Amino acid sequence: MFETFPNARRCALLIAASLAAVGCAAPAFGQTSDQAAASEKKSGSSKPKLSDARPTSPNATINLVHLLVKQGVLTEDQAAGLIKQADDEAYIARQAAKNASTRAEEAAKAANAAAAATEPNGTRHVTYVPEVVKRQLREDIKREVMARAEHENWASPGKYPEWAQRIRFYGDIRARYQGSFFPTGNDQLDAFNFNTVNTGSPYDMASSYNLPTYNASKNRNQAKLRARLGMEADLTSGFLAGIRIATGESNSPVSTNQTMGGGGSNFSKFGLWLDRGYLTYQAWDRDLVASVGRFDNPFWSPTDLVWNRDLGFDGFALQGKYRVSEGFTPFGVIGAFPIFNTDFNAGTNLTQLDSKFASHDKWLFGAQGGFASRFDPLHEFRVAAAFYDFENVQGQASEPCYVQSSSDVCNTDQTRPLFAQKGNTYMLLRNFQVGSWNNNGTTSLYQYFGLLQKYRPLTVSASVDLGDFHPYHIVIDGEFVWNTAFNRALTAGGTGLAASTGITAPGMALNNRAATSDGQTIGPFNGGDKGWMTRVTVGNKEIKQLGDWNVHAGYKYLESDATLDSFVDSDFGLGGTNLKGYFVGGSYGLSPNVWASLRWMSANSIGGAPYAVDVLLVDLNAKF
Repeated sequence: MFETFPNARRCALLIAASLAAVGCAAPAFGQTSDQAAASEKKSGSSKPKLSDARPTSPNATINLVHLLVKQGVLTEDQAAGLIKQADDEAYIARQAAKNASTRAEEAAKAANAAAAATEPNGTRHVTYVPEVVKRQLREDIKREVMARAEHENWASPGKYPEWAQRIRFYGDIRARYQGSFFPTGNDQLDAFNFNTVNTGSPYDMASSYNLPTYNASKNRNQAKLRARLGMEADLTSGFLAGIRIATGESNSPVSTNQTMGGGGSNFSKFGLWLDRGYLTYQAWDRDLVASVGRFDNPFWSPTDLVWNRDLGFDGFALQGKYRVSEGFTPFGVIGAFPIFNTDFNAGTNLTQLDSKFASHDKWLFGAQGGFASRFDPLHEFRVAAAFYDFENVQGQASEPCYVQSSSDVCNTDQTRPLFAQKGNTYMLLRNFQVGSWNNNGTTSLYQYFGLLQKYRPLTVSASVDLGDFHPYHIVIDGEFVWNTAFNRALTAGGTGLAASTGITAPGMALNNRAATSDGQTIGPFNGGDKGWMTRVTVGNKEIKQLGDWNVHAGYKYLESDATLDSFVDSDFGLGGTNLKGYFVGGSYGLSPNVWASLRWMSANSIGGAPYAVDVLLVDLNAKF
C-alpha cells in the first residue's frame, strides 16, 4: 500500500474510498468536516461514532485510519505504517516550508540592504515576494530535504545509515562431545611427541631415550566449544576488509576448539584469538580477487586430505576465473605465504664475532589451476591440480656446537618446526662438540629435532555433483597427493631412537621405522610419500532449514611424508599423517541455521610404531 500511495494525501483518498465501500460516510475531497456534518444533517443521516476505546484525533486522516481498523479493512500494523508515513511527510513538508520562509526573509533583507545603499536617507521600501516564487522555493527545498532524508535514512523507520549498511556481522557456535578410544596393542613408549620438545627447551638425549610422548593408550571423553565472530566491511570501489575472532586453547593453526573444563578449569574464562584479518580487492564481478593478510584457504580443496578446514593462510593470494562458455569455467590461484620469520635478535648474546644467526625464513608458495564444467542443469564436474613448495622447512644439521646447558643455542635451531601434529619423519639437528664440558659426548646432549625431508607436494582434486534428485544430491569427492621432493635415500641407515647405544649425529631417520623382535633396535624405514582420499555424500548439499539432511562415508590413506603434518585434518586419528582408515557421518537440520552432526572415524598407523584410535564427534552447530 505504501508504494501505491506514496504520500498522506493519496492515502486519504484511498481511505475515503474504502470507507464508502464499507458503508461509512467520508467528507468529499476539499470539503471541511463542518461542511460534511451540515450535509449529513440535511440528508438526515447520523454521524458515525468512533470507538470509545481510542480517543479522537484533530487530524481527520488519522481518525479515518482508526475507523478502518475498527471496520476490519486495515490491520493495526498497516494503520501504524500509514500514520507513521503521514507524520514523516508532514514533518518534511513543515521543514521545507520553514526553510523556504527563512530563505525568503534572508533574500528580502539582502534586497533592502542593497536598495538602501543606493537611495537617499529616509527612503523606505517594502519587499514583495510573489507567491509563485515562494511555492517554487518550497518545492526546491522539499526536494533537497527529501533527498537528504533518503540518503541518511533519518526519515525512514528501521533503517541504518548508508555507511552502516555496508558492514556485515556473522558468526557461529559449535558445542561438541569428543570421545577418543584406543584399542589394546598401541605402542605408548615410541609415540614420540617431537612438537613438545621443539616448542620448549631442548631435550637431553643423555638422560635416556624416554622422550615426551602423545597419548596413545588412555581413552578420553571431552566437551568442547568453538565460537567465532566476524565482521566484513564493504569499502566501496571493490575493496573489502574483514576480521574474525575465535576461541582456542592455543595458537594452533588447525583448531579453534576450547576444551570445557580444560586449561585453568573451575569455570575459568576462555581466551580469544585473532583468527582472520584481511583486505581484499575484487574486480570484474568477482572474477579477479586479490587478498592480503590472514584469510580463508584460497585453494580449492574438496577434502581435508592436505588442508585442515579451519586453517587460515597468512600472506598474499590472487584468485581468478573466466567463463569461456555457459558450462565451462577455468580458474586459477597463486599465492605466497610466510610460515616462519626469523627472530630479529636470533643468536647468542655474547660479545663476539658472528654471535647472531643468519635468517632462515620459511615460506609456502602455491599455484593451482582447474576448471568447473556443467554438463547440464543437473550435473557438475570440477577438477584441479596444485603444486605447493614449502621453502626451507627441511631440518639442517648445525655447525659443531658447544652445548653445556639447555639455554645454549646452535645455528640451525631455527630450522625445527615450531608447530607439528604427528607423522612426519624427524632427524637430530645439533652436531655437538665433544670435550670435557660434556664428558666426551656422554652428558649435556641437549637436542632439537628437524624434518628429514623436503616437501613439495603435487595435489590433484576432483568432485562430481549429481543432482538428479534435487534438492537431494549425490556428491563424490576425491583427492591425491604426492610429495615430489621426497628422497628415500635420506632414510637409509641409522638405528633409531630405541637403540640402547644412542644416537648423537644428525641426518638419520629417527621414527617411522619397522619394529624388530629384540625391541631394542628399529628396522628399516617404512614411511612413504603419497596419500589419497575418497568420499561419497548423499542428501542436501547444505544444511539450512528444519529437515535438511545428508550422510557421508569415505576412506583416507596418508603416508608419513606425503605432506606436512602441521596443516592436515586434526580430527582423523587425532591429527597428522601416517594414518589410514574409514569414516562415516551425517547431519540433520533442527531449525533454520541450526543443525546436529555425528561422525565416527577409525584410524590406524601405516608405518612405524603400532597406533590406532577411534574418534566419535557429536556436534550441535548454529550460525548467524
